[in-house]
Amino acid sequence: MRRLMFALLLATTGAPVGARTVAVEERSIDQLQADMAAGKASSVDLTRAYLARIAAMDRKGPTMRSIIALNPDALAQAKGLDEERKAGRVRGPLHGVPVLIKDNIETADAMPTTAGSLALKANLTRRDAPVVAQLRAAGAVILGKTNLSEWANIRSTRSMSGWSATGGLVRNPYALDRTACGSSSGSGAAIAASFAAAAVGTETDGSVVCPSSINGLVGLKPSIGLVSRTHVVPISHSQDTPGPMARSVRDVATLLSAMVGADPADAATAGAVKRDYTAGLSASALSGLRIGVVRPEMTADVAARYQAALDVLKAAGAVLVEVKQPKLEGIGEAELLVLQTELKADLDIYLGTSPAPIATRSLDQVIAFNTANAPTEMPFFAQETFEAAAKTKGLADPAYLAARAKSLRLAGVEGIDAMLRTAGATVLVEPTYGPAWLSEPVYGDQYGGPSSSELPAIAGYPNLTVPMGLVRGLPVGLSFIATKFGEAAVLGAGYAYEQRAKARVAPRYLPSADVGPGLAGTP
Repeated sequence: MRRLMFALLLATTGAPVGARTVAVEERSIDQLQADMAAGKASSVDLTRAYLARIAAMDRKGPTMRSIIALNPDALAQAKGLDEERKAGRVRGPLHGVPVLIKDNIETADAMPTTAGSLALKANLTRRDAPVVAQLRAAGAVILGKTNLSEWANIRSTRSMSGWSATGGLVRNPYALDRTACGSSSGSGAAIAASFAAAAVGTETDGSVVCPSSINGLVGLKPSIGLVSRTHVVPISHSQDTPGPMARSVRDVATLLSAMVGADPADAATAGAVKRDYTAGLSASALSGLRIGVVRPEMTADVAARYQAALDVLKAAGAVLVEVKQPKLEGIGEAELLVLQTELKADLDIYLGTSPAPIATRSLDQVIAFNTANAPTEMPFFAQETFEAAAKTKGLADPAYLAARAKSLRLAGVEGIDAMLRTAGATVLVEPTYGPAWLSEPVYGDQYGGPSSSELPAIAGYPNLTVPMGLVRGLPVGLSFIATKFGEAAVLGAGYAYEQRAKARVAPRYLPSADVGPGLAGTP
């Protein structure tokens, strides 16, 4: 049914006679808004243009497989917003702008929320997650749902990032044989390919910043407590958060401004205050700013690109202070126990609210479903993380409580906070990830490079990644990290860096990475 709905909608997106052809590739939210304000395009025009681009490229052409479902009401939503504009009502900078939503976030549209799993193919809740409701209230058109690493990449330690049983394998638009990373792989690939103006992903540890970095995007993992998690398929209430992904810092700030808000159903957001995160963006924000420079182990080519980024920061007036990350022994093991324990507790609660047609009402039942449907659900990797989570002892378990306290202390007070204090800095920088690895169905993800995600994910602090150029034809990102609710600081520094570096390169949809002529040898 879902595939039929997808195909039917694609078949009906051809522009009617006399309709305008508008450009959407690499266009920013501000540019799209200016076109609509000037009468050069309507929201319907933009929506049709994005749908046509998806039709030509997502299941055809380079075959991105970044979209799981398209919203059958997207054009009607766009038409209604155009009528509001004609009547003199413009809700804000997102009015009439099409955006995509990761398919573990519920929307009230006629699209199930599957988390990529066949177990949830009938999960049509007809309710908006508060974060979606806020985007809709801000005037965004909900264009569709993006593919993802199934169950947000928590099912197995040997997973292939970007693959789900529902959507297949997302492909990287810079090199189609490379990973789009996960779990927000579809959001990353889709926005890099200009299938919408921006997208919402989710992160528990790396799932916004990794696909953003590897797909040449800006992505923000916000502080825990800034954006509601209600009606989002959960992993961990300690670390889960939706986050904005786009092609520029300003677009990310625009989306974030609409996403932030207190939600009575999510106690962590009680102190969230709405604000315009674009208001303070300035190209001079780096002048005099003290930045702690973290140098993890990395290959020489990534180190060279990182040094070039540091040179840009210094030339813009930043004061760079070298700082070493403490050893923080045991943080990984503590985080894993927290995630496994909270996965069982939180997913059981979520599944208990699912519509009647959903037969899997607990983690144990999902495990049984996967076992019974192994040829389709587990053709490449198993579910050992699910099985370990099923054996955890609940949120009152002393071992879990100790692990949460330990991981939070190591990541925050003894980690990010200590490094900022030692450097006298406002933000830290480090490479987000290295270049994309090959998508590998036999061995799973094969990656051993730098990663900026762990400490801010555990501590609940913001992590902004901004493109810093290509390494062997593949994008790499620069992370800006601050203490909790330091979004304005990381966005300001990231924006000033972006305006000077201009490091983002549009994708070329090559079959493999452009690594040069050396593979052929010397005649």
